Amino acid sequence: MVAVGVLAGLSVLSLLTYGYLAWDSLGLGPGDAEATRTGLGEELGAGAPSSQPHIIFILADDQGFRDVGYHGSEIRTPTLDKLAAEGVKLENYYVQPMCTPSRSQFITGKYQIHTGLQHSIIRPTQPNCLPLDNVTLPQKLKEVGYSTHMVGKWHLGFYRRECMPTQRGFDTFFGSLLGSGDYYTHFKCDSPGICGYDLYENDNAAWDHDNGIYSTQMYTQKVQQILASHNPRKPIFLYIAYQAVHSPLQAPGKYFEHYRSINNINRRRYAAMLACLDEAINNVTLALKKYGYYENSIIIYSSDNGGQPMAGGSNWPLRGSKGTYWEGGIRAVGFVHSPLLKNKGSVCKELVHITDWFPTLITLAEGQIDEDIQLDGYDIWETISEGRRSPRVDILHNIDPIYTKAKNGSWAAGYGIWNTAIQSAIRVNHWKLLTGNPGYSDWVPPQAFSNAGPNRWHNERVSWSAGKTVWLFNITADPYERVDLSARYPDVVKQLLRRLSQFNKTAVPVRYPPKDPRSNPKLNGGVWGPWFKEDKKKKKSDKSKGANKQKKNKNKKKAN
Repeated sequence: MVAVGVLAGLSVLSLLTYGYLAWDSLGLGPGDAEATRTGLGEELGAGAPSSQPHIIFILADDQGFRDVGYHGSEIRTPTLDKLAAEGVKLENYYVQPMCTPSRSQFITGKYQIHTGLQHSIIRPTQPNCLPLDNVTLPQKLKEVGYSTHMVGKWHLGFYRRECMPTQRGFDTFFGSLLGSGDYYTHFKCDSPGICGYDLYENDNAAWDHDNGIYSTQMYTQKVQQILASHNPRKPIFLYIAYQAVHSPLQAPGKYFEHYRSINNINRRRYAAMLACLDEAINNVTLALKKYGYYENSIIIYSSDNGGQPMAGGSNWPLRGSKGTYWEGGIRAVGFVHSPLLKNKGSVCKELVHITDWFPTLITLAEGQIDEDIQLDGYDIWETISEGRRSPRVDILHNIDPIYTKAKNGSWAAGYGIWNTAIQSAIRVNHWKLLTGNPGYSDWVPPQAFSNAGPNRWHNERVSWSAGKTVWLFNITADPYERVDLSARYPDVVKQLLRRLSQFNKTAVPVRYPPKDPRSNPKLNGGVWGPWFKEDKKKKKSDKSKGANKQKKNKNKKKAN
């Protein structure tokens, strides 16, 4: 992989030679592109540039904490390393342990307990989506003049048209609705016989784009097209949610070149996928510079959750994996890169959570946050840009009342304050408390990937005493969660249990409906997509019932 600094100085001819920012991927020749740019300047460029920054939010999928060059990975990520080194690395940055929860919290600024999505993910066959009464980040940015575009994975529900990205604030959408699928065919089976196509352009299946192009490259080409056609004098919000490096583990052959020595096939494929993703982000950055956005842009990079070791991801030296509330599931790779930063080339160790992007980006965009929106996020721009203290002192990682209960959990174990059978996790200052069943808890060192197949022989495990349902860690002193302090500091445990109880009083009911057979793509032209339609007859009967009830009440009043 050629270093980004060298690439930035190459001529257009060299860029074409290396395959970066290829004009033919945009459907343009160099002359056509120049003419297009000139035309845009003449036609749309009147007036002074906007003071509002261009916002580019890049969300990787299932990237492990260790899986970036600057965290010591054997996988080369020169683009990510350079962007992070020139920006601000977020080294105390938290997300949620799975796809839907992180995405919902990013787009609303609210914890899962306040949207009803506190259990698991939204399944393809569930009549469920991000509740429609939640205002989204793109909706707020549109209010202040932003053009809003989403490219990539949605995974916030689609059972009715009102749930689709274009109905939730995005001017355009190109990507997938589900949580995963084939990188080339864009086909997904949820269970035997329940299979369908999952690539959309706005509200329709994008059959025209079914050309067998690897999704990471296809999404990057789409981003380039959006940037080439938009006026850089007007603010743009680009949400790029790559499918990579989520399973299935697939990558174009050329990206395996540097990783033949990795014996573990899952790790080797994962490395190739991450190398392709790193190149894609380089291409996005070059496009921002090429079309005049870069100097007034803010690029935010984040993983949506921790890596999955059985699928090639590494969170070492953190404990646990994707789907758990150990640090390996929720502590993420993240950084901000922008010419607008005051403290470039720095490391932020202040507490930052994925809900914080909502108020931070709206404030940067000169928008207004309604007083009646009860957010869980904080504006952390000064923390990142100037190195100030974070306004955040705690994070509710989650309370999931319907997750499998811990057998030995009880109110007694929670000092009468909290039922420790319930899966929950909270961070307050240096302290982190977990209750219930926190999930797979091994430490998976790099040696675990040394053999051809998955190997758990190298994993470090701890045998907890029977009946254990409460854990307490000082994360600042012990970020790897090796020393449980719950027995030593019962008063701290009680304080954190009370905080959990306070949060729980504000929780809304869990939304996790059963499967709907109408979701089968066979009933929808072979495509995953909205299927729910309210029965008009039922609507009419409900209205007539309501009218009859009102009449009866009126007659009763008259009789009285």
